[in-house]
Order: sequence, then structure tokens, then C-alpha cells
Amino acid sequence: MPKGVFKLPNITNEPIKSYAPGSPERKELKSQINQLRSIVADVPMIIDGKEVRTGKLVDIRPPHDHHHLLGHYHQGDASHVQMAIDAALKAKPAWEKMSWESRAAIFLKAADLLAGPYRQRMNAVTMLGQSKNAFQAEIDCVAELADFFRFNVKNMYEIYHMQPNSAPGIWNRTVWRPLEGFVFALTPFNFTSIAGNLPGAPALMGNVCVWKPSKTAVYSAHLIMEILKEAGLPDGVINLVYCSGPTAADVIFSHKDFAGIHFTGSTQVFNDIWATIVKNIDKYRSYPRIVGETGGKDYIFADPTACPKEVATAIVRGAFEYQGQKCSAASRAYIPANIWPEVENYVQEDMASIKVGGVEDFTNFVNAVIDEVSFVKLSNAIDAANKSEDAEVIIGGHYDMSAGYFIQPTIIQAFKPDYITMREELFGPILTVYVYDPEKVDETLDILDKSSAYALTGAIFSKNRANIEEMTERLTHTAGNFYINDKPTGAVVDQQPFGGGRASGTNDKAGTIFNLLRWVSPQAIKETFVPATNYMYPNFLEE
Repeated sequence: MPKGVFKLPNITNEPIKSYAPGSPERKELKSQINQLRSIVADVPMIIDGKEVRTGKLVDIRPPHDHHHLLGHYHQGDASHVQMAIDAALKAKPAWEKMSWESRAAIFLKAADLLAGPYRQRMNAVTMLGQSKNAFQAEIDCVAELADFFRFNVKNMYEIYHMQPNSAPGIWNRTVWRPLEGFVFALTPFNFTSIAGNLPGAPALMGNVCVWKPSKTAVYSAHLIMEILKEAGLPDGVINLVYCSGPTAADVIFSHKDFAGIHFTGSTQVFNDIWATIVKNIDKYRSYPRIVGETGGKDYIFADPTACPKEVATAIVRGAFEYQGQKCSAASRAYIPANIWPEVENYVQEDMASIKVGGVEDFTNFVNAVIDEVSFVKLSNAIDAANKSEDAEVIIGGHYDMSAGYFIQPTIIQAFKPDYITMREELFGPILTVYVYDPEKVDETLDILDKSSAYALTGAIFSKNRANIEEMTERLTHTAGNFYINDKPTGAVVDQQPFGGGRASGTNDKAGTIFNLLRWVSPQAIKETFVPATNYMYPNFLEE
């Protein structure tokens, strides 16, 4: 078959395993967890395909069991960031010349390795390193990351087939070139899938990357690199470094070949990055692409007709899955007074049955928050609510870090809609509820819109279609991912493209064509088969 006309394999979402008691996957996963807990891992950086060890060791400990040593990673410095840039630029010419089919094959193979022989190891590493329960790990580090790799290939295929029309005697075509330089991927702890996608998406399009993962997700990041290497990724295309953010920034944002950043993290860090890039703009070979998904103050809004049980379930799952450490997690709720007593009762019943503890016990729904810094921030918010006249802790509120960083799922009732936890991001298992007058739906919608700088996810609940239509229109700019009668979490690649506006990011929708287009610089080529030989316009010639 001629080059460039291959038909892609059938690409669908990766099925999710149940991990039911007695299931083969549950037994295999528990075996992997026990194996990883029995060793002390040594986690090097990967630069130019080589393991780099510095001897400056940093402990890796489970957030839910911080007395246990899982391993250590080798801390790098500015010299290693420079090494990574040099390795990336060295690999760039061959990588961008490689056929798209070969690049696609690498990531399709990586997806199959991830979903196959590496599945339970990846789950175990994410569970232990980032304190995720089995189901949350499965939907993240296996299913979603495999979906990113596969659907990015599908989207790349569609981009390359986006070609212009041609007039008679002319052939117009578009060359989808990678960016001129290297891309910096700065990735978060909370989703292993995001960590793999942020360097993976630009690399698929022919770019080379320097990747700095969160210091609390180094273990899973290193395994992603192992999988990509086994899938055939050439040395130097993606380079994994462990160093502080400021150290990386000083080197990367001063380099003339810096071509773009793919980021997920806090709004303030993203703002600082943007300001630094602007400050250094004259240094760069081209204008860098800035793509980021940042913070959120995600909401649930119920109108007076909403079903109390449905609202309560959305609150519990939307706010407390993965300890509320999802960018999309419900963090504030607006509930009308006419249904609040029923909603509160259902929520109390559900939360009374929630078990909190380590990931090794599969019956624990909630595990630990990521580290001591997060624990202190969240416990301080609970203490402040207990002391405030404007709020009250009505469910939960307990915390303990003696064995792990455990925050009990907590609901604060705010008596004022502008109470601090109705406005500012916490990133933990704390939801704040404001109970409003059912006669003041319009006023409360305005309060919701104006209370927060963020616009990532939001959910509305109603049984009235006219109300749904009106609320959807009124709240159109409050969320990049909007849910009707559903919790505001759980976006699926190729189904609900994820990303928000306002202070929540650039809304480039990871896993879509829109995101991949940011990592190419199109070149328009016009070829004329019979060139003109007379400069004069034909209708101006003498008769």
C-alpha cells in the first residue's frame, strides 16, 4: 500500500476492569502491591535514553503510610535540565523526519503495553505513590492514558488529512510541521494519565520534550518512560528530569529554542510562567505555544425541582472521589432550602458508610491527600470554619497525620455565599454548601457566576427542561465542562473533552484535535504545474 494512505486500527475507549472480590485482576493487583512494598526502588532520571543518577536521594513514601519507604529518586539540578534540552535538540532532526505512521505505531504499542502486561504494575505504582484506590487508579493511569495515546493517533491522522482545495493547474497542500525547538511538559501529581499525555501529545506530532513531573508522582512517571522506551520511542525524544520548578524554569525559559509549554497545575504558577515567557520573549526563535489547565472551584447547582437523592449522590462522588484532588472535583454547592433537608440526610447516610484508609484495603473509598503541605492547608480550612460565625462544619471535619495524611470527607455549610471556601480552591475532600432561598434562583445564579475566578467544571440539577435550558445559557462561561443531572467529574477522552476557561486555563481540550493543533506549525505549499510567462493581465492585452 502506498505510504500515507494506511487505514488506522479501530480505536475505542479502553474497557475498565471491575476489581471485584475474587476477580483475577484483583488478585494480580494485590500481588503487585505487595511486591512493590517489599523492595526499595531506585528511580533515576532518563536523559537521552540513559539512566542518570546523582546520588542526591529523595524519599518516595506512600501518602497514606508515610513511615514506609517505597524508594528514592535522584534529584537533579540545572545541569541536568540543560542536558535534557541538548538531548532533545539532538534527537529532533531524526524524530521529526520519521514517518507519522512510525510515530503512531510507537504510541499505539505503548497503549497496548500499558493496558496489557504493564496494567497492574502501573496501577500499583499509582496507588502507592499517589494514594489512589484501585478503581480510581484503573480509570486514570490505565484507561485514560491508553485513551490519550490511541485517540491522539486518530486525531493526528485526521489533522494530516486536512488539506486545502486546488484550482486547475495548481496543487495546494499543507505540511503539518512540528514546532521549531523543544516543548517543556510540566505535569501534576493527581492524574498519571495527564502526566503521560502532556509530553506524549507534542511528541506524537514530531516534537521533542523536556518533562518535569511533580515530585510526588515521580514513581509513576518513570514507569511511563519505561513503557514508552519498550514501545520504541527513540532516545532523547522525551527526557525525564527531577528538579525544582524554579531550577527548571531558569534554564528552560531563557533558552532560544524554547518552543512551548504543556502544563497542568496551579493558576498562580501558570501566571508566573506566562509572565516569565513574556519577559523573555525577545530571546526565542519563535513565539512559544502556551497551553495550560489550571485551577478550579467547581460547582453543583440544584434548582427547586431537583431530585434530592440524585443531588446527594453527585455531592458525595463529585466531591470525595480521590479525596477531592481532581481538577474537576465539586468544591461548592448551591442547594435550595426546600430540598436541602432531604439532600443533607442522604449525604449523611452515604458519608457515614465511607471508609478512610490505605489503598491496600480495597474497601477504603477515601485515601490520603498527597503530602503534608496539602494536609496542613486543608486542616487549617476546617479549623477556620469551626471558629467562624459565617460557616459551620456539619459533616466530618476530623483529620490525622500520625500514620498518613488523612482528611475525613468534610462538608461546611456557609451562611454567606462569599465565605472563603465558596471562592478559593482547596484541592481536597472538603465541600462547602450554601443553602439558598428557592425564590431567588436568578440571584443565586449570578452569585455563582461572580464568586470565583475559575471556570473549569460545573453541574446543574433540575427536573424542569425550561429551567435546564435557562441555567445552561446563564452559566455558559462558568465551566469548560458542563454537566446536566450528573456530577462534575469523570470526563472521558473522545466523549467529554476536558478543559476550562477564565482562570482555569487555555481550554485547549486534551485528547482532541484542538490540543494537537497547538503542537504543529502548518506550512502552506502551492505548486503551479504550468507557470505564467507574461506579467501582463490577459484582459489588458491589445486586441
